[in-house]
Amino acid sequence: MCGRFVQASSPALLLEHFGIDEDHAAPAPPDYNVTPRREVAVVVAGSDGRRVLERMRWGLVPSWAKEVAIGDRLINARGETVAEKPSFRRAFAARRCIVPVDGFYEWMVVPGRRTKQPVYIHGNTGLPLALAGLWESWHDPTVADAPALRTCTIITTSANRTLEPVHDRMPVILAEDAWSVWLDPDADREVFAPLLAPAPEDAVVFHEVTTAVNSPRNNDASLLDPAPPETLF
Repeated sequence: MCGRFVQASSPALLLEHFGIDEDHAAPAPPDYNVTPRREVAVVVAGSDGRRVLERMRWGLVPSWAKEVAIGDRLINARGETVAEKPSFRRAFAARRCIVPVDGFYEWMVVPGRRTKQPVYIHGNTGLPLALAGLWESWHDPTVADAPALRTCTIITTSANRTLEPVHDRMPVILAEDAWSVWLDPDADREVFAPLLAPAPEDAVVFHEVTTAVNSPRNNDASLLDPAPPETLF
């Protein structure tokens, strides 16, 4: 799964790296410990096909939902079932997006330890990763003329060999030559569905970080620092 990630790259870098034509995202400080319900930067296709940077709440709320709380359970969508699940299938057909991240966290079981070891996973180029996502627009049915709430989710797949020691799942990471097809709302499913596969083994690397990341209250660049080796006595 993907339950925490980092969005710290500058807007200028995102615009250049992802070929974004319009920036509709409200300014936000770097976020080194993104948690569900947070407003995150998302790349979508505009009405004319141009790439647009938006901000959306993380945790997808289907258009038919009665309350926003359902989004807390829909921060991820399994790639194996996303085309059939009622919560995701409409968005999968026409509302696909890219969630740009500098990296993401996962918690690894270490034999002999009672607590899991957090690790930071990131690309091997130093540039942001393009995570496959879906988005929806929701209106509170209990409020007349309620404004639209845009929400998103991240699609996951089985882990590649690099990440298998850490976790059995990983987010879908899109290669650059797949971005246009993934964002195209009119693309045929036979073209974009095969993109929901594990990334190549050399696409990501990881290192252990301290348990400071466990608390959402901690949110600064030091969370990315490698954890110091254990002192031997």
